[in-house]
Amino acid sequence: MFSRSRKKIILSIMLSLILLFAVTLSVIMLASYREIRQRNAEMLERYVELYSLDQQSDSDGAPGASAQTSDAPEAGSQAPGAPGTGPQASDSPRTAPEAPPDERQGSGPSSGPAPDGPGDPGSKPDQRDLPPEARPDYELSTFYSVAFAEDGTVLSVSDGAKGLYGEDELIEISKELLSGGSASGRLGDLSYMVSSKSEYTLVAFIDATVTENSMRMLLRNVLIVGGAAIVVLFFISLFLSRRIVQPLEESDRQQKQFISDASHELKTPVAVINANAELLQRELGKSEWLANIRYENERMGELVKQLLDLSRAENTDVPMEQLDFSRIVTGEVLAFESLAFEQGKTIISETEEGIHINGNQAQLKQLVSILLDNAVRHSSGSDIEISLSRQAHSAVLSVINEGEAIPKDQMAHLFDRFYRVDEARTSDGHHYGLGLSIAKAVTEKHGGSIEASCDDGKVRFTASFPIKN
Repeated sequence: MFSRSRKKIILSIMLSLILLFAVTLSVIMLASYREIRQRNAEMLERYVELYSLDQQSDSDGAPGASAQTSDAPEAGSQAPGAPGTGPQASDSPRTAPEAPPDERQGSGPSSGPAPDGPGDPGSKPDQRDLPPEARPDYELSTFYSVAFAEDGTVLSVSDGAKGLYGEDELIEISKELLSGGSASGRLGDLSYMVSSKSEYTLVAFIDATVTENSMRMLLRNVLIVGGAAIVVLFFISLFLSRRIVQPLEESDRQQKQFISDASHELKTPVAVINANAELLQRELGKSEWLANIRYENERMGELVKQLLDLSRAENTDVPMEQLDFSRIVTGEVLAFESLAFEQGKTIISETEEGIHINGNQAQLKQLVSILLDNAVRHSSGSDIEISLSRQAHSAVLSVINEGEAIPKDQMAHLFDRFYRVDEARTSDGHHYGLGLSIAKAVTEKHGGSIEASCDDGKVRFTASFPIKN
């Protein structure tokens, strides 16, 4: 039982680690992709706003005309035709495009906060507070654009001076996008936006090849490193689980061995006491003291028998064969009908015929007997229901009786050895809180499971067994 529990612990740990790794990786990658694509969308939108067809014409078709007025390249600016030339990168003297009224002052690239202000020497502005066109990544990004007249004539093409996409290819792609009617989106590693100007239609692109490749490389490295970490954690968890569960397994094994040994050792003296008490009663006649000795000895013998049954159910491999479980249940119901009748109770049976399972006949009879005996003894009503049905690939045995509600904290211990719901633990015939423990051991020995529930004043015990065709 503990070996199975250890496997479940290891499996649950590994599944938890894999799930945690997958969720963490997904969140990181989705957040990163979302932020990068949002920034690209902002830069592309700003590029479209700053775009001017007159500016493109004045620059003799140079890609990415500047949004700033410049008579000569300033120190630190990119050379004409350099990689990453955008609307702010200047190739030749030109006039600045008209900006919206709210952007003509203080919003252009030249009006952004200076790296070093006189009031705060050595400080640098937060890149997130700058407008898109004033950020370094805007300067380093590659933009493409195609402008179409109302009749479909190509007015201007900017290929970003990169040579990655030729003018003909950009025109063809732009025409496909215009025919598709989409205002924005993604096409491979390109993000695009279609904007209708006063006299023409602009199709603009931003090339995200570098960022997309970087994210793919990051994902690949994370998967490699994360996979290696999962393998290492698997062996660490396997080692730790063995170290943690081993003392529990040993303790459980010793406890079972003690119960088995004690039961066998007690069996002989109990039989001797019973024989001697019977001989004394024959010689001395009826005696209250001898009657008490024989009664308690019988109880002790029943306890020893149940301990042996529990030991066999847990530790002994019994022969299994294909059995008609329906007939076994029907036979046990007939045997208990007279006992229930004497106590003013009725057993209502609904048994589906022809249910066969692989099992041991003696143990399965014992299981049904324990559940029926428990229901008869603890039922507060007159009806006891037992049913056997086929559900999917399982045979489900259910026993229901009316009774007082069992607290949840006690429900979890019903199948523990020597556990009884009544805290006073008063004598109840020959019952010692081992019956349900035996029922659980028998069920698990047959590859099944058993559980208890209490709803609406009814206590239900349900045992399920696999049906093998």
